[in-house]
Amino acid sequence: MEESVLQPLSRAARVVVGVTGSARSGAALRRAAQEARRTGSVLVPVLAWEPPGGEAAYRLAPVPSLAAIWERQAGERLSANIAAALGAVPEGIRVEPVVARAPASYALTKLADQPGDLLVLSAGPRNPLVRLLRGAVRRRVAARARANLLLVAAPAVPRSRRLPRSARRELRRITPDDFLRPSG
Repeated sequence: MEESVLQPLSRAARVVVGVTGSARSGAALRRAAQEARRTGSVLVPVLAWEPPGGEAAYRLAPVPSLAAIWERQAGERLSANIAAALGAVPEGIRVEPVVARAPASYALTKLADQPGDLLVLSAGPRNPLVRLLRGAVRRRVAARARANLLLVAAPAVPRSRRLPRSARRELRRITPDDFLRPSG
């Protein structure tokens, strides 16, 4: 893990926000932009990535050209997620995006390491069981963060826009083979 990637770009007060591309992450990014504008802080959207299989697997057979491609793709995903959540970079906010090759919890706590910083994350799913199974990054960040932490609730989806439970169940069971044309 390269320490230089995780060095702060500026020492002004910062609003650091984890970006994943989900709707929850977009809500967190919009709220972080509001907080940055309100406080005059620098907005630091962070996309953390690791090689497929993790660093240990990459070290067994390192391919620097692939690592460069993965890092470029992570940068493109971060730019696309910022554009999707905010449209354009809001006026009056300085934005310093960071693509970090590190576990997300490490990158976020390392970047938001000052008491004046604000770390913004999505609060995760509303279902307690799902939150327990998927909330490892949030739990690690909450345990290690030196900065103030703001968890942003996911936007509520009106019942009229939700799929019926049976349709959601069927969609979870779809495999790529279901999209193949029948031969003959």
